[in-house]
Amino acid sequence: MSAENSLLVVGSVAFDSIRTPFGVRERSLGGAALHFSVSASFFTDVSVVAVIGDDFTEDDHQVFRERKINTENLQRIPGGKTFRWAGEYGYDLNTAHTLDTQPNVFAEFNPQLSAAAQQSPYLFLANIQPGLQRLVREQVKARFVAMDTMNFWIEGAREELLGRDRKSTRLNSSHR
Repeated sequence: MSAENSLLVVGSVAFDSIRTPFGVRERSLGGAALHFSVSASFFTDVSVVAVIGDDFTEDDHQVFRERKINTENLQRIPGGKTFRWAGEYGYDLNTAHTLDTQPNVFAEFNPQLSAAAQQSPYLFLANIQPGLQRLVREQVKARFVAMDTMNFWIEGAREELLGRDRKSTRLNSSHR
C-alpha cells in the first residue's frame, strides 16, 4: 500500500476490564485508536498516534505488528502506566456503564506527530479530548477527516467540543 492511501489514527490505547452477562475479561487490549487501527488495517496502511506506559508489553504490541500498523508515533512513557477502563454491559450491549477510569499516561497525552504523519491524506481522530482533536487537525493537512466522540466529552466538555473554548480539557480519574 502506498502513502497516498495511508490513514493516520490518533487516540487512545488502553487496557479494558469488561463484565457482561456472558463473561468477564480483565486487561483486554482496548482504546478507540487501537480498535480503529486494527479494523482499518484490513483496507489500507495505518499509522497510529497514541501513548502507552511501560506495562504495555511486547506481547501487547504484537497486535500492531500482526496487522502491519506503523507505530513510529506511539509514545511510551518510561515508568508510566497505560490508560485503564473498567465497564459493565447488560443484555443491551450498546450501553456501557463505566465502573472505573484510570487515565494514567493518557491524562497528559500530547500527540507528537512526525513530519510523515502530518502529511497523511486521511485522518481519523479517535475518542480523545476535543481540544487535542483540534490541535491535531490543525497540524495534519488531510483531504478527508473523520472523528469520534462520546457522551463523556459531549456532557463534560461541550463548549470545547463545539469549538467555543480553545483550552484543552484533561481527563482525570474523577470523571467516571
